[in-house]
Amino acid sequence: MLNKELPWRSAWLTGAGSGIGESLALLLSENGVNVFISGRTLSALEKVKSTAEQSGYPGKIIPLAMDTTQSDQIERTLKQFDNAFPELVVLNAGTHDPFPVEEFSASRAKALLDVNLQGTLNCLEPVIERALNSNCGQIAVMASVAGYRGLPTAAVYGASKAALIHLCEALRLDLKGTQVKLQVINPGFVKTPLTDKNDFEMPFLLEPEDAAQRILDGLIKDQFEITFPKRFSYILKLLSMIPYRWYFALVSKALLKNR
Repeated sequence: MLNKELPWRSAWLTGAGSGIGESLALLLSENGVNVFISGRTLSALEKVKSTAEQSGYPGKIIPLAMDTTQSDQIERTLKQFDNAFPELVVLNAGTHDPFPVEEFSASRAKALLDVNLQGTLNCLEPVIERALNSNCGQIAVMASVAGYRGLPTAAVYGASKAALIHLCEALRLDLKGTQVKLQVINPGFVKTPLTDKNDFEMPFLLEPEDAAQRILDGLIKDQFEITFPKRFSYILKLLSMIPYRWYFALVSKALLKNR
């Protein structure tokens, strides 16, 4: 579904070479927004650009190879914007590495946190600085419903997303009184190369195109949290409020049922 008028002329999406980032970039381009897309693999970004061009979308796609864990690459990317910093920034870059407690690894945890948390922080610093200096702009951070409460095999992934949710909650309060709009995006399960790593049944699984439309619908509103699908997110929100003994019992029962 197309939106006739969007409030942004340009946008910057990290992690846009596949999955939700790719679909959101194409949807914005389809609606006339010029989109800078960054990711580690230039060939994947070029493919997104080619798809938009072949589809005749009015918004330009500008690929910028960048690793969010490398500050020098972020600085190089920022220079590409010159004086026209994108009006919308979606910090979507992230990774997923599910592992059971028997494989718990500090090195694997660090690699995941470096991308999901530190990589986002690396981008947030210059983005917030520019937004405050101009007293305008819109920033959205990709977290996850996995950050609501601890889930099996997602101890570190969930921790990274919980940290991002907490970060955005605090920053939203700090930004009150400015013209800078900050939102957090908490999707449920979306079929992407990351969720393909899961070896369990994923309820309410969405296609990335559906997720992109829901994100776009949320971005044009003033709400802080963009979460979907509603039934799944509300179930997890409810679980986050019940006592631990009930929570552990319910989740354990669900695990036994799925085995």
